[in-house]
Amino acid sequence: MMRRDNRIILGRMKDVAAVAVIDAHGTVTGWTEGAELLTGHPADEVVGRPATDLLAEDVPGDILTGPAGPVALRHHDGHRLVLPLTVCPLTGAAGQPAGYVVTALPPGTTLAARAFEQASMSMSVFDLRQRYLRVNAAACHAMGVPEEALLGRFFPDTVADTEHSRGFLAQLREVAGTGRPVRYESYTDAPALDQEQAWSIEMWPVRDASGEPAAVALAASDSSEQYWARRRLALLNEAATRVGTTLDVIGTAEEMIAVLVPQYADFASVDLLDWVLGADEPPTLPDGGVVLRRVAHGSHHPGHPAAALYLGETDVYQPTSPPARALHESRAVLSQAGEPEFVQWVAERNARSPGGRPFRQGAHSMIAVPLRARGTTLGVAVCVRIGHPDDYGPDDAVFAEELASRAAVCIDNARRFTRERATALTLQHSLLPRGLPGQAAVDVAHRYLPSGSLAGIGGDWFDVIPLSGGRVGLVVGDVVGHGIQSSATMGRLRTAVRTLADVDLPPDELLTHLDDLVTHLAADDSGEEVAELGATCLYAVYDPVSRRLALAAAGHPAPAVVLPGGTAEFLPVTAGPPLGVGGLPFEATERELPEGSVVALYTDGLIEDRERDLDGATEELRRALTAPAASLEALADNVLKAVLPDQPGDDVALLLVRTRALGADRVATWDVPPDPAQVAVLRQAASGQLTAWGLAETAFVTELVVSELVTNAIRYGEPPIQLRLIRDRALICEVSDASSTSPHLRRAHAYDEGGRGLLLVAQLTQRWGSRQTGAGKTIWAEQPLPGD
Repeated sequence: MMRRDNRIILGRMKDVAAVAVIDAHGTVTGWTEGAELLTGHPADEVVGRPATDLLAEDVPGDILTGPAGPVALRHHDGHRLVLPLTVCPLTGAAGQPAGYVVTALPPGTTLAARAFEQASMSMSVFDLRQRYLRVNAAACHAMGVPEEALLGRFFPDTVADTEHSRGFLAQLREVAGTGRPVRYESYTDAPALDQEQAWSIEMWPVRDASGEPAAVALAASDSSEQYWARRRLALLNEAATRVGTTLDVIGTAEEMIAVLVPQYADFASVDLLDWVLGADEPPTLPDGGVVLRRVAHGSHHPGHPAAALYLGETDVYQPTSPPARALHESRAVLSQAGEPEFVQWVAERNARSPGGRPFRQGAHSMIAVPLRARGTTLGVAVCVRIGHPDDYGPDDAVFAEELASRAAVCIDNARRFTRERATALTLQHSLLPRGLPGQAAVDVAHRYLPSGSLAGIGGDWFDVIPLSGGRVGLVVGDVVGHGIQSSATMGRLRTAVRTLADVDLPPDELLTHLDDLVTHLAADDSGEEVAELGATCLYAVYDPVSRRLALAAAGHPAPAVVLPGGTAEFLPVTAGPPLGVGGLPFEATERELPEGSVVALYTDGLIEDRERDLDGATEELRRALTAPAASLEALADNVLKAVLPDQPGDDVALLLVRTRALGADRVATWDVPPDPAQVAVLRQAASGQLTAWGLAETAFVTELVVSELVTNAIRYGEPPIQLRLIRDRALICEVSDASSTSPHLRRAHAYDEGGRGLLLVAQLTQRWGSRQTGAGKTIWAEQPLPGD
């Protein structure tokens, strides 16, 4: 009967408690599976032995007859195990004591145990050798196995060998070895939940009555929402620094893809409306299908999946597709596997995939988000999850809209910058000389390189201006600032220089007038400080007859001259203040140059760079100018290659001229006595010179011009008077005298005896004019050569 009762008791308590049966002599006669799991002693080692062999310390003699209390047992591995025991006496058939049933309190028999079991967070208890002692329901749910499959097993034997599991085991051992609690966060799969989760884990030692660690307990709470919120915030912060670093539309889209893949999506693409990539104004979004151009895409696994469009291709998105809906509804559109629109979108996408390469298996969630900036729709971004286990949810939609909004502003900024740069560049090129006018004084080669920096197009310019007497004006300048305003100011200054040069002002006087103009422009246009709209300029005049170069500079770098022998030097120019400063004079410098000399005029963008020394760059320019070159054009290319920085931060204008000289065989000069009778003599001398030059057919007009100009100089001018004929690309007649009074063209009345001379000259010649000289003035007239 006793044995049957024992079996009944053991059978009833087998799965719920650690139970041992002890006979009246203190020998263990029964041992449950729960007792084996709790103490580590198998039944065959315990049954038949004295119960005292299991004790870790002496116990009171009345322990079996008194109330339940904690007893220190010796675990199979040697450590102490303190347990509260319950003792129930057994009685034989005759009523005599037959033994005792000793039970360790089973799980759930106390309020604390029930709290452990019913906790919403995952909780476990391990022994010091990292074997499961207790696991609550939440932990079993996350692991996907019942408690019986874990109890007594070594932790690494119950999980896959991953970075998370290795880190978890290391933390368990640290707590068991040091007795100090730890807290850390981990991100890993939850096998039973079929998704990745973030866990906030806390481990602490469980101590026995003596204060020694007897086990390790842990609590793990699901912090996935907080984890993903932090990840999304970090991704937004990353996007703020990585998206928009270049003011390039396609580059900005590629930067957005780099942020999204692989942290947020396994595949992502950016498609833009065509007008964004051009110079058109934004059109109204059509109600039906939307045509978009692919500008960027990326995959976590290159080539898998293959993009449905090649970069630069366009496609029509039907109104029911998620991308078209996102554009029309101006919000993020989510779609999951199994939904009709998702199935249709994948089918359409696979049908147009290059080479028939469809999405690989596993595409289960997508989100389409519009790219809108300043109330204007620019395009759409599409994100797809394939290997990532989680579907896109409402929080992901909020994040996508925020990221798309920031990226769209960067794309729109890039679009506006590109448009403004193109406008400024078009304006700049329209204001620069497209084809330099014909003249015989110099050979010309020029280069203009717009700035590639984010600052935009500057206001650099150059010009070659034919002047009277076969001379030529050479100009190079630089307006402060960048953008359309600088280009427009440059156009004004270039026009002003041409106008002032047309009245034959010497270089220093021309810069003085130009300085006044810049001052007025600054005051009238913006009211800002004058220096804010300043400019630098160098103006030079070369005379092929005297072979003299006169120049003046307003805050501009000095030009370089390469003499025919190959030596190069920088002309010692007195650098006046930049234009717009005002109040200081400009000084002119003159230098006689041998025929064939090369003069290099340039803006500071050629030699100035923050990464290098100015003196070193100037020396590089000098060496480049003296290097052998097949032509002036080749020399210009060589200079840019040798001197220009890899990434010039400013516009560059370069003007190279090779000087020519008009020899004595092309210039005839006569001193004019102040006697009207000498006019006929000079007419005859001029006619003879024209015959010698083979220009006899121009003699009639030339004699009339000589007669009128010499007569006026004798009558109204002051000696000395000089007549000069120059055979250049045109036939030039010049009369100089010491008077500074310039004649004016007027229409004579019917009864006037004079006043018709200059009108006659103007009618007979191609153009005429006067210029002031250091000794007086010169009246000149040009007529085309025969055959021109």
